[in-house]
Amino acid sequence: MSNPPTPAPGNWRTEITRTQWLVLAGTTLGWALDGFAGSLYALILGPAMTELLPHSGILPDSGSIGLYGGLTVALFLFGWGTGGILFGILADYFGRVRVLSAGIVTYAVFTALAAFADTWWQLGVLRFIAGLGSGVEAPVGAALVAEVWRNRYRARACGVMMSGYALGFFLAALSYAILGAYGWRLMMGIAVLPALLVYFLRRHVPEPPEIRGTIAARRARRVSGRRTEQDRFVLARLLTPPLLRPTLIGTALATGSLVSFWSVSSWYPQVIRQATAAAQLGPDVANSRVALASMLFNAGGVAGYATWGFLADAIGRRRAFLTSFAISAVSVAFLFPFRPGWGAFLVIIPIAGFGLYGALSGILVYGPELFPPSVRATGMALYNGIGRYLTAAGPLVAGVIAVSWFGGDLGLATSCVVAIGLLGAIGLLFAPETRGLPLPSDPDPVPVPAPGTAARSEENL
Repeated sequence: MSNPPTPAPGNWRTEITRTQWLVLAGTTLGWALDGFAGSLYALILGPAMTELLPHSGILPDSGSIGLYGGLTVALFLFGWGTGGILFGILADYFGRVRVLSAGIVTYAVFTALAAFADTWWQLGVLRFIAGLGSGVEAPVGAALVAEVWRNRYRARACGVMMSGYALGFFLAALSYAILGAYGWRLMMGIAVLPALLVYFLRRHVPEPPEIRGTIAARRARRVSGRRTEQDRFVLARLLTPPLLRPTLIGTALATGSLVSFWSVSSWYPQVIRQATAAAQLGPDVANSRVALASMLFNAGGVAGYATWGFLADAIGRRRAFLTSFAISAVSVAFLFPFRPGWGAFLVIIPIAGFGLYGALSGILVYGPELFPPSVRATGMALYNGIGRYLTAAGPLVAGVIAVSWFGGDLGLATSCVVAIGLLGAIGLLFAPETRGLPLPSDPDPVPVPAPGTAARSEENL
């Protein structure tokens, strides 16, 4: 595929089409509602475990809350990884939009059903199923945006879409501040709201012509009995050369970013609760501090998510990753091992959000630039899924070592687990710079001689 013609600068109003805006709006809203549902659980983890553990015959002290709460987070992340890979495969074979819709309904409904759990393991099972649906939004949504925004604004559009997740976290924190006093079950129940997005997606978001063409070509080759490399099962292609290298690079970047993010975001509310209890302040003070810190963390995250694509266009993908990793490492070191006062904590936590969310934005802005369309959704889902499998141990390990090594101190335990984020820096050593390059293409995307097919390129949209 040849490079697209460079548009004249300053004409974004004419370069960006209505379809591109609709796709960006739909995927951003979907990712925001996914973040909304996911963040609710981090905010109510402590109260939920306090209520459910006695029903399971377990004393709800800080150690058991850390252990069993970590298990439920691990189950969600394991489901997220599994669902992402499953739905990613389906998206490469059947299209992006219908698979995205199915995933949204799954995570919304089962997150809401968690409000009826009576034991910690019932909650864990429901969180696993919700995770299956939650895994679809990031890889499939990012692939959809990149395939429709095939112009010089592609990375920036993907970054804006990714900011929706942090926006969802911010909205969840605001909801918790308003409704948290009514109990954790109400908070989980309102997570059904994302299901309403499916109507918008099915009505207004089109399937990219490139993907319709790729699916049509695969079907035509199957009918004619002519198999090519593009007809091998997508996972087999991704786990053998030449696609094995980008798969491994993406896995290292995703694992480092995800372990750091989930370890911090899962446990900083409980770290605040521990510090508040140690200062002999009441639960109302703890709830208000958690809500305020969460809003600041996610406000920084919105900025980190949204600006990563702009930063990557300005200084390159590799340097943008390095910037996010450095900001994350320094801010987490200040927040947890060194334990600043409450005022300093409020200043630093949005900076941590900026760095941690920025790295997450990067792995999905960068991902579409590593794979051709016939495996793009699966490739991104695979390295995100592997990263989430490895990440699933992060919150759990933090809870375990807090009890075993640090006398229940989740701050020190979280800092130790976040050090695994160095894997991302190792992956960055081998990552290619893709700034200014077109998306990869398949050698023979549409071999079917059918005039008027959807195989035309969208490079000039």
